[in-house]
Amino acid sequence: MDLNQRSLENVQYMIDRMITKLKMATAIGMNAESFDLDRYEDIRDIYELVMSKDHFSINEMEAIVSELGQLRKA
Repeated sequence: MDLNQRSLENVQYMIDRMITKLKMATAIGMNAESFDLDRYEDIRDIYELVMSKDHFSINEMEAIVSELGQLRKA
């Protein structure tokens, strides 16, 4: 998958991978349509951070969820 291309499909892929890696049961309802493609780079930055680490503290997980929440469409 080429994450250099902005697309809803790529956003959904990144969200699904983050939900799985972080075991975020509360984020199951997140989908690509909830995000504006103008924020694609921000979503990708969070995705790359999540994929680069093996473990997350509770505070880190809360910060990630909060940041994703702020990136969602109003």
